[in-house]
Amino acid sequence: MIKAAFFDIDGTLLSFTTHRVSAGTIRAFDRLHKVGIRTFLSTGRPDVLIPKMPVTFEAKITMNGGLVFTPNKVLLSNPIPDKELQAWLDIAKDKNLCTMIFTENNMFLAQPNEVGLRLRNQLEFEMPPVVEIDRMRSETAYQIIAIMPGEMDSTVAASLPHCRLPRWHPYFTDIVAHNNSKAHGMEAICQHFGIRQEETLAFGDGANDIEMLEWAGIGVAMGNADEKVKQHADRLTTDVDNEGIENAVNEILL
Repeated sequence: MIKAAFFDIDGTLLSFTTHRVSAGTIRAFDRLHKVGIRTFLSTGRPDVLIPKMPVTFEAKITMNGGLVFTPNKVLLSNPIPDKELQAWLDIAKDKNLCTMIFTENNMFLAQPNEVGLRLRNQLEFEMPPVVEIDRMRSETAYQIIAIMPGEMDSTVAASLPHCRLPRWHPYFTDIVAHNNSKAHGMEAICQHFGIRQEETLAFGDGANDIEMLEWAGIGVAMGNADEKVKQHADRLTTDVDNEGIENAVNEILL
């Protein structure tokens, strides 16, 4: 019996085309709540970049599991080790790479470029305050956005041994502490609410959703997900612009 459902934002709850939650998704949430299924958010975004949506969540997994909280309590907090932050800033400064960092309550951007602006436009979020890159060194970062090509990932990862790089977009990769993941955040929420792993349902589309889909009792990949992501899901549904969440919920709750 499903007792909890977890949802990614970009490409899952929000269309990359409309940047909105569909009418079918709203109907799906209503149906889940009517049968007593709790709903939770699971995103790579920090709380400051989570838009208002016409659906509700009892807790949020943010920054790929770096910070997990209910409205009244922090359930999990695991920032990037300071040594790794300094190492990344050294690389970004040397290579003149655009980068963002997310702290508990703020976000900062350094060395903006055209690729960073395209990313902002695609995800439709407000541009963070622009600062000198050395200004970031004194912050406690839960997540780094490294705007760089995929061929750099292995080199950067070798310089950050206590971090992982869950890339889900061709423009950039996230950088988070090694043991942070959406699955780790799900585990913290389930422990808090007394929910068993097999009683969970999860929806996602990106590479940073793979651990979440694998951990869930039922992992559902959106139709617009990468083929690699689909291979780790228990079920496939239609894409975000064709009521993928509603179609899956209706099938699962038959």
